[in-house]
Amino acid sequence: MNLHTTPHNSRTTRTTHTSRTTRRLAALAAVAAMVVAGVQTGSAVATPGASDTPSAAPSTAAALGVNPSAQRATAIKSAQTETASAAKALKLGGSEKLIVRDVITDAHGTVHTRYERTYDGLPVLGGDLVTHTAAAGKLKGVDKATDAKIAVASTTPKLKAAASARKVIYAGHGGTPVLAWETVKKGVQKDGTPSRVHTITDATTGKKLHSYEAIETGTGHSQYSGDVEITTTKTDAGFELTDADRGGHKTYDLNQGSSGTGALVTDDDDTWGDGTGGDRQTAAVDAHYGAAKTWDFYKSALGRDGIAGDGKAAYSRVHYGENYVNAFWDDSCFCMTYGDGEGNKNALTAIDVAGHEMTHGLTSATANLDYAGESGGLNEATSDILGTSVEFFADNASDAGDYLIGEKIDINGDGTPLRYMDKPSKDGSSADFWDENLGDLDVHHSSGVANHFFYLLSEGSGKKTVNGVEYDSPTSDGSTLTGIGREKAYQIWYKALSVYMTSTTDYAGARVATEKAATDLFGADSEELKAVSATWTGVNVK
Repeated sequence: MNLHTTPHNSRTTRTTHTSRTTRRLAALAAVAAMVVAGVQTGSAVATPGASDTPSAAPSTAAALGVNPSAQRATAIKSAQTETASAAKALKLGGSEKLIVRDVITDAHGTVHTRYERTYDGLPVLGGDLVTHTAAAGKLKGVDKATDAKIAVASTTPKLKAAASARKVIYAGHGGTPVLAWETVKKGVQKDGTPSRVHTITDATTGKKLHSYEAIETGTGHSQYSGDVEITTTKTDAGFELTDADRGGHKTYDLNQGSSGTGALVTDDDDTWGDGTGGDRQTAAVDAHYGAAKTWDFYKSALGRDGIAGDGKAAYSRVHYGENYVNAFWDDSCFCMTYGDGEGNKNALTAIDVAGHEMTHGLTSATANLDYAGESGGLNEATSDILGTSVEFFADNASDAGDYLIGEKIDINGDGTPLRYMDKPSKDGSSADFWDENLGDLDVHHSSGVANHFFYLLSEGSGKKTVNGVEYDSPTSDGSTLTGIGREKAYQIWYKALSVYMTSTTDYAGARVATEKAATDLFGADSEELKAVSATWTGVNVK
């Protein structure tokens, strides 16, 4: 990028986180509150979806925790200097230390500080926690990924591991903390998606404790957004797909490769693509547009400055592999990657896929929901929920918002969507309601219960037509539910994700987290809180 060029708007492009108060915690809260006090005073008011201006924010977004990137960085730095005091106040063991991941102060002045934990210098997997401290300094509560005491007899393993293995303390999913080895096996999945499988084994017995795939995928979308505006950058040689208005997001062409970044997409006249898969620029336009709309949704509807909340953009890679029918988010590169579909003609780059993939990054930066079991289903559902919300927010006539996933690409070969939020079981694999076996399903199918919750909370039960699409959503107990509207529903979900959920949150935990979020946003006697509780009961999460 030429450092002397200025952003240029193209208008001819095509397609798309209660115990007793202590003085130390009070001081910590006061510091954090002062750092971010400026973000609690006034904001522009806009209806989500009515404006594409990144700086516009609805007043309700302040309650979600509006932390501009500069204040956020200062708050994290200040909180990190107080971690020893915080650990003592929380009565953690002498070998435990805290690492600050995020600090959010909401409109009520409550400071939500998210931490990772170490034990004797080793990372504690499943040891994350979030403290909630009132503006006056009183510790209101703590949400922990585990309530177990973090302690092991020895940090010297009895079993050797590969040189690349990482020594950790594993405390995930309610088990007794143990010394463990974490190994990462890289490869390729059956459909061509890169694979990075993390396996945790007991360093004393060799028993496998946990395993998950770190590459988070989202299946099935294409370029259907028609003629759109995108932000490009003028250079001495022409134009490039660099969006300086949104953290410097760049879009690259991998040219059917499967590694690196490929080439930054450029053009001579700032008129990009022709709306078909036959023009290589079309997929790049779709990805660039989807990233922009997702950024704008995060900013105006959620008050979040980029995926990690630091004002920095991810980047996009298009034309991955040959006939690759998928798209994926990868934390290691902080990037989204899109395949071209069957015959390399139908790139999976529509706006809700961009929203889905970027939201995997958002989840990683907040609750970091483990990509396995019920927490994995909640991870996937979060991407569907916010990806769908981005689609509605964009208000694009060529791809109107709906509660269907993959409705445009005919991935099943019979014109049906990939997933349905109003009745997830219609896809033949996803769950409508919670049961004790839910965590055994693939995460893309256990996500159904949360997707169903979101639909019901937004729209209510029974028959309804939205943007020309007919829905008929059931409840597990036959109850009749009235929706509170999609905007309130996604605000509640995001608040729960960002300040109450942890890496091991399951469906029961998600109910508690969203009830706390609804209380924060709308009050303890609000109809919204009542609706959240009734809706969870309606999908059998009690």
